[in-house]
Amino acid sequence: MSYTLSKTIVLVGLMGAGKTAVGKLVAQELGAPFVDSDEEIVKAANMSIPEIFERDGEPFFRQKETQVLDRLLEGPPCILSTGGGAYMSEENRRLIANKGVALWLRADLSILWERVRHKNTRPLLRVANPHAKLTELYKERTPFYAKAEMFVESEPDITLDAMAEKTVNVLLENPLSGVTKE
Repeated sequence: MSYTLSKTIVLVGLMGAGKTAVGKLVAQELGAPFVDSDEEIVKAANMSIPEIFERDGEPFFRQKETQVLDRLLEGPPCILSTGGGAYMSEENRRLIANKGVALWLRADLSILWERVRHKNTRPLLRVANPHAKLTELYKERTPFYAKAEMFVESEPDITLDAMAEKTVNVLLENPLSGVTKE
Protein backbone atom coordinates (compact mmCIF):
# COMPACT_ATOMS: atom_id res chain seq x y z
CA MET A 1 0.00 0.00 0.00
CA SER A 2 1.30 3.46 -0.78
CA TYR A 3 0.35 6.90 0.42
CA THR A 4 0.67 10.46 -0.81
CA LEU A 5 1.28 13.48 1.40
CA SER A 6 0.15 16.77 -0.10
CA LYS A 7 1.49 18.77 2.85
CA THR A 8 3.75 18.43 5.86
CA ILE A 9 2.25 16.84 8.97
CA VAL A 10 3.62 18.75 11.96
CA LEU A 11 3.60 16.80 15.22
CA VAL A 12 3.07 18.99 18.28
CA GLY A 13 2.81 18.23 21.97
CA LEU A 14 4.69 18.31 25.22
CA MET A 15 8.02 16.57 25.78
CA GLY A 16 7.44 12.86 26.18
CA ALA A 17 4.37 12.81 23.93
CA GLY A 18 6.24 10.70 21.36
CA LYS A 19 6.66 13.22 18.56
CA THR A 20 10.02 11.80 17.48
CA ALA A 21 9.50 8.09 18.23
CA VAL A 22 5.95 7.94 16.83
CA GLY A 23 6.82 10.34 14.02
CA LYS A 24 9.57 8.06 12.70
CA LEU A 25 7.20 5.08 12.59
CA VAL A 26 4.41 7.10 10.95
CA ALA A 27 6.84 8.40 8.31
CA GLN A 28 8.05 4.85 7.67
CA GLU A 29 4.47 3.58 7.29
CA LEU A 30 3.52 6.42 4.94
CA GLY A 31 6.77 6.20 2.95
CA ALA A 32 7.48 9.84 3.77
CA PRO A 33 10.62 11.56 5.04
CA PHE A 34 10.88 12.16 8.79
CA VAL A 35 12.43 15.41 10.00
CA ASP A 36 13.04 16.53 13.58
CA SER A 37 13.12 20.33 13.85
CA ASP A 38 15.24 20.15 17.03
CA GLU A 39 17.87 18.07 15.17
CA GLU A 40 17.87 20.62 12.36
CA ILE A 41 18.44 23.44 14.89
CA VAL A 42 21.32 21.48 16.45
CA LYS A 43 22.89 21.00 12.98
CA ALA A 44 22.47 24.67 12.07
CA ALA A 45 23.88 25.92 15.39
CA ASN A 46 26.53 23.20 15.68
CA MET A 47 25.68 22.80 19.38
CA SER A 48 23.16 20.94 21.49
CA ILE A 49 19.85 22.48 22.54
CA PRO A 50 20.92 22.65 26.22
CA GLU A 51 24.10 24.44 25.05
CA ILE A 52 22.06 26.92 22.97
CA PHE A 53 19.77 27.60 25.95
CA GLU A 54 22.79 28.09 28.24
CA ARG A 55 24.83 30.26 25.87
CA ASP A 56 22.18 32.28 24.04
CA GLY A 57 18.98 31.85 26.09
CA GLU A 58 15.52 30.60 25.23
CA PRO A 59 14.44 33.69 23.18
CA PHE A 60 17.38 33.16 20.78
CA PHE A 61 16.54 29.45 20.53
CA ARG A 62 12.88 30.25 19.76
CA GLN A 63 13.95 32.66 17.00
CA LYS A 64 16.12 29.97 15.38
CA GLU A 65 13.30 27.46 15.83
CA THR A 66 10.93 29.67 13.80
CA GLN A 67 13.51 30.12 11.03
CA VAL A 68 14.15 26.38 10.80
CA LEU A 69 10.43 25.58 10.91
CA ASP A 70 9.74 28.00 8.06
CA ARG A 71 12.55 26.48 5.96
CA LEU A 72 11.34 22.92 6.61
CA LEU A 73 7.73 23.79 5.77
CA GLU A 74 8.92 25.17 2.42
CA GLY A 75 10.46 21.79 1.60
CA PRO A 76 8.82 18.63 0.33
CA PRO A 77 5.95 17.19 2.44
CA CYS A 78 7.19 15.17 5.39
CA ILE A 79 6.41 14.12 8.94
CA LEU A 80 7.89 16.91 11.03
CA SER A 81 8.51 16.54 14.76
CA THR A 82 8.77 19.85 16.63
CA GLY A 83 10.07 20.77 20.05
CA GLY A 84 7.48 21.02 22.79
CA GLY A 85 7.55 24.82 22.83
CA ALA A 86 7.40 25.41 19.07
CA TYR A 87 3.60 25.55 18.89
CA MET A 88 3.40 28.25 21.60
CA SER A 89 4.49 30.86 19.09
CA GLU A 90 1.66 32.52 17.19
CA GLU A 91 3.99 32.95 14.22
CA ASN A 92 4.84 29.22 14.23
CA ARG A 93 1.15 28.26 14.43
CA ARG A 94 0.45 30.55 11.48
CA LEU A 95 3.34 29.06 9.45
CA ILE A 96 2.12 25.54 10.19
CA ALA A 97 -1.52 26.36 9.33
CA ASN A 98 -0.48 28.04 6.05
CA LYS A 99 2.04 25.45 4.86
CA GLY A 100 1.16 22.21 6.66
CA VAL A 101 -1.18 20.78 9.26
CA ALA A 102 -0.73 20.31 13.01
CA LEU A 103 -1.37 17.01 14.74
CA TRP A 104 -1.27 17.00 18.55
CA LEU A 105 0.00 13.88 20.27
CA ARG A 106 -2.06 14.29 23.42
CA ALA A 107 -1.05 12.51 26.62
CA ASP A 108 -2.01 12.90 30.27
CA LEU A 109 0.51 14.47 32.60
CA SER A 110 1.10 11.15 34.39
CA ILE A 111 2.06 9.46 31.08
CA LEU A 112 4.40 12.33 30.14
CA TRP A 113 6.09 12.33 33.55
CA GLU A 114 6.63 8.57 33.37
CA ARG A 115 8.39 9.04 30.02
CA VAL A 116 10.63 12.02 30.84
CA ARG A 117 11.45 11.74 34.53
CA HIS A 118 14.68 9.77 34.05
CA LYS A 119 16.03 11.84 31.16
CA ASN A 120 18.48 14.70 31.58
CA THR A 121 18.21 15.90 27.98
CA ARG A 122 15.33 18.30 28.68
CA PRO A 123 16.73 21.79 29.41
CA LEU A 124 13.41 23.04 30.79
CA LEU A 125 13.37 20.24 33.38
CA ARG A 126 16.84 21.01 34.74
CA VAL A 127 15.31 22.58 37.84
CA ALA A 128 14.94 21.68 41.53
CA ASN A 129 11.42 20.23 41.04
CA PRO A 130 11.10 18.86 37.50
CA HIS A 131 7.62 17.37 38.13
CA ALA A 132 6.28 20.79 39.18
CA LYS A 133 7.90 22.34 36.08
CA LEU A 134 6.36 19.70 33.79
CA THR A 135 2.97 20.30 35.46
CA GLU A 136 3.32 24.04 34.88
CA LEU A 137 4.27 23.51 31.21
CA TYR A 138 1.34 21.09 30.79
CA LYS A 139 -1.17 23.63 32.14
CA GLU A 140 0.37 26.48 30.17
CA ARG A 141 0.72 24.69 26.82
CA THR A 142 -2.35 22.44 26.60
CA PRO A 143 -4.67 25.28 25.45
CA PHE A 144 -2.24 26.00 22.59
CA TYR A 145 -1.88 22.36 21.54
CA ALA A 146 -5.68 22.17 21.51
CA LYS A 147 -5.60 24.57 18.52
CA ALA A 148 -4.09 21.82 16.34
CA GLU A 149 -6.32 20.63 13.50
CA MET A 150 -6.11 17.00 14.65
CA PHE A 151 -5.10 15.01 17.70
CA VAL A 152 -4.27 11.46 18.69
CA GLU A 153 -4.83 10.40 22.29
CA SER A 154 -2.05 8.44 23.96
CA GLU A 155 -2.88 5.81 26.56
CA PRO A 156 -0.91 4.32 29.44
CA ASP A 157 1.26 1.44 28.22
CA ILE A 158 0.38 1.91 24.53
CA THR A 159 3.17 0.56 22.34
CA LEU A 160 4.93 2.81 19.85
CA ASP A 161 3.62 0.64 17.01
CA ALA A 162 0.03 0.91 18.26
CA MET A 163 0.35 4.68 18.68
CA ALA A 164 1.81 5.01 15.17
CA GLU A 165 -1.03 2.92 13.73
CA LYS A 166 -3.57 5.06 15.58
CA THR A 167 -1.89 8.19 14.20
CA VAL A 168 -1.91 6.91 10.60
CA ASN A 169 -5.63 6.08 10.95
CA VAL A 170 -6.39 9.61 12.21
CA LEU A 171 -4.48 11.06 9.25
CA LEU A 172 -6.35 8.87 6.76
CA GLU A 173 -9.75 9.69 8.31
CA ASN A 174 -9.19 13.46 8.27
CA PRO A 175 -9.22 15.21 4.88
CA LEU A 176 -7.31 18.16 6.41
CA SER A 177 -4.24 15.92 6.75
CA GLY A 178 -3.57 15.83 3.02
CA VAL A 179 -2.74 12.12 3.33
CA THR A 180 -4.31 9.82 0.76
CA LYS A 181 -4.05 6.08 0.19
CA GLU A 182 -3.28 4.87 -3.31
